[in-house]
Amino acid sequence: MHQNPMDLTGRRILITGASSGIGMEAARVFDSLGASLVLIARNQERLSAVLSSLPGKGHISYAADLAEVEAIPELLKNIAREQGPLSGLFHSAGIFAVEPLSIIKETQMDCGLDITVKAAIMLAKGLCRKGIRAEEGCSIVFMSSVAGARGQSGMSIYSAGKAAIEGAARSLACELAPRGIRVNSIAAGAVRTPMHESIISKLDEASVAEYERKHLLGFGEASDIANAAAFLLSDASKWVTGSTMVVDGGYSCH
Repeated sequence: MHQNPMDLTGRRILITGASSGIGMEAARVFDSLGASLVLIARNQERLSAVLSSLPGKGHISYAADLAEVEAIPELLKNIAREQGPLSGLFHSAGIFAVEPLSIIKETQMDCGLDITVKAAIMLAKGLCRKGIRAEEGCSIVFMSSVAGARGQSGMSIYSAGKAAIEGAARSLACELAPRGIRVNSIAAGAVRTPMHESIISKLDEASVAEYERKHLLGFGEASDIANAAAFLLSDASKWVTGSTMVVDGGYSCH
């Protein structure tokens, strides 16, 4: 009988931003593939709701603010000590903001880049330590965006962070391959999540229609990204590292 190459049974996978949107959907998809999950977000109440909705067993949640980047390696050390080594990491947490250049302040830059870039690098730093990662190999997946390669007014901070995370993933892939750790990113287009709905609610009907038209296959669903992340975390992608998987419904074809 042919084994599902995306089977995650026996893998312990950490998901950041797991209390909503893509992170929450990833928890559902990874659970269905047999993974044991460590869910991280800031809001414990929402984390607990996600945790209770998962039919699988062996899951746990930790409330943590990843903006406190220096504390991240110690957080992973504590998780591994309490739950066991990690086989994978999906860094889904992020902040989206549209800020015209004229009103940007340094605090906004810090807020946008801390979660996207600094936290990602510190998560990788924590995961690569012996005893924290599974000895048989490990996979890291970072959330990026087509905004990292496509310009748009008011998105300089967001776009800079996403371009940076893709560059970081490529260099980390080179550095961590000798330790059996693969590192990839997913460049997503517009995906229907609460954050997406909040953004388009501020646009008129014609603007939303034009935005969706630029996605040749329409707006995506959170499951489209979660399935891509599952592929990159599984043995189905065991020969893939340092790559950016574009999952954007054709947006970047324009």
